[in-house]
Amino acid sequence: MSQCETRVTGSGTFLPYLNLTHTVERAAVDAFLRGIPSFPSFDKMAGVFSYESSEVDWCEDNYKHSENVVEYFNTMSSFIFFVISPIMLYLLHPYAKERNLAVHLVWIMMVFVGLFSMYFHMTLSFMGQMLDELSILWVLAIGYSLWFPRRHFPSFVKDRRTFSRLVLIITVISTVSSFVKPTANAYALNCFAIHILYSLFMELKSCTDERVLRLAWASTGLWVLAISCWISDRFGCSFWQKLDFCYLHGIWHILIVVATAYGSTLIAYLDASLEIPYSLPDLQYWPRNNWAIGLPYIVLKGTTKTRKRC
Repeated sequence: MSQCETRVTGSGTFLPYLNLTHTVERAAVDAFLRGIPSFPSFDKMAGVFSYESSEVDWCEDNYKHSENVVEYFNTMSSFIFFVISPIMLYLLHPYAKERNLAVHLVWIMMVFVGLFSMYFHMTLSFMGQMLDELSILWVLAIGYSLWFPRRHFPSFVKDRRTFSRLVLIITVISTVSSFVKPTANAYALNCFAIHILYSLFMELKSCTDERVLRLAWASTGLWVLAISCWISDRFGCSFWQKLDFCYLHGIWHILIVVATAYGSTLIAYLDASLEIPYSLPDLQYWPRNNWAIGLPYIVLKGTTKTRKRC
C-alpha cells in the first residue's frame, strides 16, 4: 500500500471520532442554553394585553353596546369608584391627620381599583384581570396593616410596625403566587371578607352603642347584597340571560364600593376608640347627618389638647 493510500485510510478512521466530538459538544451547548431562563417573546408579552385574553368572562353580553368595549355596563359601573373615593378621602381627613396619614392610601388605592376594573371589563385582557385583582389585594393589605386590632396580633409580633412588615411579606408572596392559578384569585379575595366580618363580630360583642351597631348591620347587609350579586352573576348566568338581565356584576361594583365606605368607616371608628381615645371619635353621615342614607365618616370631638399627659 502506498503512502498516499495509508494517509487517506488514516483520515477515514479519524472522521467518526470528529463527528462524535462535534455531536457531544453541540449537545452540551444545547443543555447549557436550556438551563438559562429565556425572556418571553414579544408576541407572548403582547398577548396578555390583547382583548379577551383572560379566562374570566362575566355574564354581560360582549360588545353589545360598543365595538371597543367588551362589557359596557360593567365598565361604566366602575365609575362609582371615582365618585366615592374622593369624597371618603375628604371626609376621613381629620381622622387620618390625627391617627395616621397612611389611612388615605386605602381610598387612593380604591381609585386604582376602579381604574383597573374599567380596563379589565373594557378589554377582558389577562393583564386587566391581574391589575384589577392585585389592586384589591393591596387595598386589603393596607387595611390590615392599619386597622387590625393589636390584641389579635400573633404572639411573636410585638408592635404594629412589625405586623405591617409581616403583612407586606405575605402580600408580596400572594402577588407572585396569584399568577399560578389566576381564575382562583377572585374567590380567594372574597374569603378575606369572611375573616373581616368575623373580626368585626368579635370586636362588637360587647358594644352597646346603637349608632355603631346600626352601621355594622348596614355594612354587613350591603356586603351580603354585593356578594349575592357577584355569585349570582358568576354561577346563575343562564337564568339571568333568560330574563335578559345580565348586569349583576355591574351592580356588585356599586354595592361593594358603598359597602367598603361603610365597613372601613366602622373599622376606623373602632380603631380610633382604641388607638386615639382622647380624640372622642363619633359617627356622622354625609351629606346630612339626619338623613336615612348617606356616607358615614368620623368626627373627632376631642383634640390633642384633651389627651391625658403623664
